[in-house]
Amino acid sequence: MTKKYFGTDGIRGLVNSKNINGDMFFKFGLASGTYFKTQKKRKQIAIIAKDTRLSGYSLEPALVSGLTSAGMHVYTMGPLPTNGLAMLTKSMKANMGIMITASHNPYYDNGLKLFGPDGLKLSDKIEKKIESLIDKKIKINLSEPKKLGRVKRLESGNKDYIKILKKNFPKEFNLRGLRIVIDCANGAGYKAGPELLKSLGAKVFSIGIKPNGLNINQNCGSTFPNKIKSVVKKYKAHIGISLDGDADRIIMCDEEGNIIDGDQIIAALATRWKRKKMLRGGVIGTLMSNYGLEKFFKSQKIKFIRANVGDRYVKEKMQKNNFNLGGEQSGHIILGKFATTGDGLLVALEVLFSLRKGKKASNFFDTFKKTPQVLENVEVKDKSIINSTDIKNSIKIAEKLIKGQGRILVRSSGTESKIRVMGESENSKLLQKCLKIILKKIK
Repeated sequence: MTKKYFGTDGIRGLVNSKNINGDMFFKFGLASGTYFKTQKKRKQIAIIAKDTRLSGYSLEPALVSGLTSAGMHVYTMGPLPTNGLAMLTKSMKANMGIMITASHNPYYDNGLKLFGPDGLKLSDKIEKKIESLIDKKIKINLSEPKKLGRVKRLESGNKDYIKILKKNFPKEFNLRGLRIVIDCANGAGYKAGPELLKSLGAKVFSIGIKPNGLNINQNCGSTFPNKIKSVVKKYKAHIGISLDGDADRIIMCDEEGNIIDGDQIIAALATRWKRKKMLRGGVIGTLMSNYGLEKFFKSQKIKFIRANVGDRYVKEKMQKNNFNLGGEQSGHIILGKFATTGDGLLVALEVLFSLRKGKKASNFFDTFKKTPQVLENVEVKDKSIINSTDIKNSIKIAEKLIKGQGRILVRSSGTESKIRVMGESENSKLLQKCLKIILKKIK
């Protein structure tokens, strides 16, 4: 289903470019407000949260203006993790929630993630309906003056979110005696992350908690895991937690300084959940999930299904198959028992709960051997070149060469102007040869 504005995870791009500017955000607000106020569920309320990008201060008022012009009442929350917004959208019985964020991207990008009243990201079908409203003449969707929405700022978002997180665990659960490093990427989790861990009694060493509007994800956070590795070693911590800009991703670090990606976290949790008879159905991964993870689940007799890249597609497959665990190598992990979307802090709590009896993180995460994986991100002017005959032929040649010894995946990014070329194989020479065939054509 081809979409005009929405990608694999909302709308994202360069600030003050084609889609990410005040004019378009007014239209996004007006269109989404118009769509959701026609749904006869709940109150006419929209909740807005954001990460810490400087551009949020110019884009949020435009979005609010569009929503209120459509007749929606708006609550603004300020910086709040994405799943915090999803949880509060559901608990406050709002029509919709909108997160202003570009997730793990640099400060000069921004975007939107939209959630329905159930706290779930919108389906392709609903996104298409909103897109059709965006392209209509503005005056068609404007409310009468007496039916304009009102705006109110709520300061309790992070505290309410922390309360919801803690309710998922026994009252006696605490982190006393643990030394924990948390890297909040100078992003949306910079308040909630440290506050949550401290409230449970941990000795917390916080980094990436001084956002200035321009330093989100800059040499920190889940896309720069060496930062957490060095700080864990420095403070001799039991574990490290690294979030991305909107705190829906998590990468971890064990006490020995080993970086733990999403696949390893999922493997450890799935193993424990199966043992505790908490795992329902199996696990949903993505096309990017490591081949070693797939082999491990097969050996453990845990059903494993791949979805398209994007935690929204993971959640859709989880619902379709009635599974309660899924996620991505990048650290988007959905704990279906507790949440509707990826949540770095929730996953961190589940891991810490698993370690509460003194088990070392290095032992907990020691589950499977990863198949060597190489990922190349190639910047392009036009992502549609992926459909050219030359590139398709190069992919076929590479796949034929590596067949039986690994796999190749070539896809266009849903959030950036890049083509991602990934290969996995124990035969490094063969892998490099195959990747070179494809990369040469793209470049």
